[in-house]
Amino acid sequence: MHVREADEAYLIGPAVASQSYLVQDRLIEVARASNCDAVHPGYGFLAENSPFAQLVNDSGLIYIGSTPESIRLLGDKVESRQIMSKAGIPLTPGITSNDALSTDHLIKESERIGYPVLVKAAGGGGGKGMRIVNDPADLKAAIEGASREAQNAFGNPTVYVEKFILEPRHIEFQVFGDTHGNCIHLAERECSVQRRHQKVLEESPSIALDEDLRRRMGETAVKVAKTAGYFNAGTVEFLLDKNRDFYFLEVNTRIQVEHPVTEEVLGVDLVKEQIRVAAGGELRWNQDELRQRGHTIEARIYAEDAESGFLPAPGPVHFLSAPAGPGIRWDGGVESGDEVSLYYDPMIAKLIVSAESRIEALIRLKQALDRTVILGLTTNIEFLKSVVEHPEFASGNLTTNFLARHIPEWSSEPISDDEAALAAALTFLSRSQKKQGGSGDASASLPDPWQSLGAWQIAAGDRL
Repeated sequence: MHVREADEAYLIGPAVASQSYLVQDRLIEVARASNCDAVHPGYGFLAENSPFAQLVNDSGLIYIGSTPESIRLLGDKVESRQIMSKAGIPLTPGITSNDALSTDHLIKESERIGYPVLVKAAGGGGGKGMRIVNDPADLKAAIEGASREAQNAFGNPTVYVEKFILEPRHIEFQVFGDTHGNCIHLAERECSVQRRHQKVLEESPSIALDEDLRRRMGETAVKVAKTAGYFNAGTVEFLLDKNRDFYFLEVNTRIQVEHPVTEEVLGVDLVKEQIRVAAGGELRWNQDELRQRGHTIEARIYAEDAESGFLPAPGPVHFLSAPAGPGIRWDGGVESGDEVSLYYDPMIAKLIVSAESRIEALIRLKQALDRTVILGLTTNIEFLKSVVEHPEFASGNLTTNFLARHIPEWSSEPISDDEAALAAALTFLSRSQKKQGGSGDASASLPDPWQSLGAWQIAAGDRL
């Protein structure tokens, strides 16, 4: 879909990321060939890679992000912890030195801070290269496994350990700075509903914060950014414990997947502002001008099998109908006729809803999920409905182990005969339209599927 919408498209290599999206020199070649002025790293490959930011700058192009130095400093979770500790930023207990990251030292440090501990990749994010360890006997295997995953995801096998806070909330603050010395925060996003350390739903405002706590956390987030000399868009992540104490977790030196939540609740365009700041402009907002209005929730829609441990479920998109209407925003990556590849992250869309209150936003989200139709793929839509409808979610009693506690195992409701027949009919229309190369009103030129001869069978290739 993105290629079809682009003015120009260039082949950068085969589907395997190590031969395409991670080949930095090839990306620069394309940027030069297409006469680009700037490179936006997005939130995927190379988005927090300081050598790539340096390469962009050295090539005479503008990197739409912060400086390579800030990205490197904050991308190295251990070094950033060390610097933030000296600046008086509250941290979870753990390693703050790059000089002692051997397995033996990690084992000793884990004994010092006490179990459970969290093994984390020193570079990168998104829940990759991360393991929770409750038993010392499991630590060595967790270190080795996290290291391998970090190497594959980020090209850096280094991991460290920190104290695992039991049942915290995950609260992050959007920060933004320019090259003129201005730096502000754009309020918080609550990201506590996670599976395997990856966010599933995000919302703003967080019902856990009052104005005083929001002010203190926001001021701390800005202090983190200023300490690192950071500008452009970034996210400072915190853990908030049951005593309402908060701890610096890390900084994501890029635009976040969940940035639409902030855009909708504040009425701003973060990506447009990224481009303005990268071009040398001043921030268009000051701290006092920004106020959260209403409530916004984002649900990440994945091509994955929630009944089988959330395994990726690549495949063709036979038919897709996205919800629309007041307070509904659909940031989609696929359309009818596309295919979800096994080579990349299985997130295929973000559904963002806004309303005057959290209760109204929950109702709107449930209705929008009900109106989302994706045929051909196994998705997490029904699972998302179960989360949204859970009474503890509705009441706002959220922690990072919400899913493990309240929905440890999930299975979908059986499909009714009527639903199965409707799915078969829609699939028939979609495939017939694709074969005819048509567009517009399919019903005007295609046969009525209910009058078609032959057997009806779901998941049987082209035979319906």
